Amino acid sequence: MKKLYVPFFALLFLSGCYSYREYPVEYDYSYHGKFKRYKSFAFLQNSTAITDSAVSYAVIEDIIKSRLQTQGYNYKLEKPNLLVSYKIYYDSLNFRGYDQPDIETWSKYAKEGMEYNPRKYDLRKGTLLIQLYDRKQERSVWQGYATGVYGNIYFNNERQLKIAVRSILDRYQFLAEDFMENKEFILEEKPVNN
Repeated sequence: MKKLYVPFFALLFLSGCYSYREYPVEYDYSYHGKFKRYKSFAFLQNSTAITDSAVSYAVIEDIIKSRLQTQGYNYKLEKPNLLVSYKIYYDSLNFRGYDQPDIETWSKYAKEGMEYNPRKYDLRKGTLLIQLYDRKQERSVWQGYATGVYGNIYFNNERQLKIAVRSILDRYQFLAEDFMENKEFILEEKPVNN
């Protein structure tokens, strides 16, 4: 009888691992982005959040806010460095992105005069787009999008929505300016208990 339990629990464990699959994500960015200098963010007002009751836009904003704060960005309504926008596309769409070097590789050299190589994406039903705008430059500096290439992203399913947002934000790994210096200062200031 014990032999039956081992394969059952192994199957249960593996099915749990596969249920948390990341969605296919693409991103592109502006060569004018000052990614190592941004410190704060706020959300652009999303007019569809008011009209679409099937989607929990609060969930999207909570995840984005939590992630950016974890990376050291301050949520600041007055004159933030970055403005965050997001949109859900329920239908298939043609989308223009760019073939670019990996953003971390590019940021080491930060050449602004590089050429953009346009690339067309045929995105299937169920795409989530997150964009970051540089408020001072008045331009989009980064955009990431998860799509239901292997099937729809069910945006009314909170768990799948969270996975889609996290999958996108995993591609934006810049820490806020001075974040590490502030962390070291905070760590030094904590009292040591013996």
